[in-house]
Amino acid sequence: MDSSRNETLQAVNEILGGDCRVSGISIETDNKNVKAEEFKEAILSCKHKFSKGMSLRIEWKKIQSQGVSFVYYNGEFTGDLRGRAEMLNTGIRIRNVTRKDSGTYRCEISAKSEEGQRLGEATITLTVLVAPTTPVCEVPSSAMTGTVVELSCKETEGSPPSEYQWYKNGVALLEKTGTGSARAANITYTMNKKSGTLLFNTVTKNDTGEYFCEASNGIGLSQKCSVKRMQVDDLNVSGIIAAVVFVALVMALCGLGVFYAQKKGYFTKQSSSQKTNYRSTSEKDFKHTKSFVI
Repeated sequence: MDSSRNETLQAVNEILGGDCRVSGISIETDNKNVKAEEFKEAILSCKHKFSKGMSLRIEWKKIQSQGVSFVYYNGEFTGDLRGRAEMLNTGIRIRNVTRKDSGTYRCEISAKSEEGQRLGEATITLTVLVAPTTPVCEVPSSAMTGTVVELSCKETEGSPPSEYQWYKNGVALLEKTGTGSARAANITYTMNKKSGTLLFNTVTKNDTGEYFCEASNGIGLSQKCSVKRMQVDDLNVSGIIAAVVFVALVMALCGLGVFYAQKKGYFTKQSSSQKTNYRSTSEKDFKHTKSFVI
């Protein structure tokens, strides 16, 4: 029994002057798993079989990871539901629901009778359905034949999570479900509708085209990213060979230039000049030193 239940029992004791006999009662709900589209209304039902003359105490609470908080207490709504919710007998109607309203709610009812205090509760899960937003698509502008190419598509706002469909030149791509048919065998890609990836293990020139992706989750309208073109070209072997030949020629000309300079003695003359300058400088230094000693 958590702290919220202890608070309820304490309130019951106060009502009965500290002397009560508590027994369980059956609380029913029309739907334990309520789903509602965002910005529309949701109804959380909570029904009992008490007689109309009995004194009832009704509380609604929201169960979250950080603890339990009151939604309806002492005859009024609290927090975010203030001004957006109303009581329907012992159930509640929430108008203009948002994704923040998703969660688990608990209806708690206590009733005073001749037999003592009776308590009951029902737990309801509310899931707010959110339409997808425009997905972000990544399509390479160019690729080389024979390489691995992956296209990606993703949006994170939709609830439940979106599924993705890729299009090429305005036509929906087929999902490869097996290898038994000839049609499936001609598919050179793998499309994952859950993750939004379109993978080409060996891309070909036939894969050149304009691509876009569509995200949908059954809520609201599907959303598409902008069209992007992927150009697939063959590897330019002749260009690579020409570049290699050009570099080889440049290196050969440089080598011939060095060889010609050595043959003409340019490097030798420069070395002799450097030696002559060094000798003259050394002789001057020696004469200067000699005169200083004398």
